[in-house]
Amino acid sequence: MRAEEIREMRAEDVAARIRELEEERFRLQFRSATEPLEDPLRLRVIRRDIARLKTVLREQTNG
Repeated sequence: MRAEEIREMRAEDVAARIRELEEERFRLQFRSATEPLEDPLRLRVIRRDIARLKTVLREQTNG
């Protein structure tokens, strides 16, 4: 996800997307403890997307 795409979203949508990605990250981390993942780099991508979303959300709320 690119920052420009995120900036076009409403704050409620950004917060909802953060929740979705954090849930997916939790499931992947849990599964990675028991079995090898098909795409282990997906965890890195999710973590970076969450950071981007949180940064843009903070920018939107602080003005």
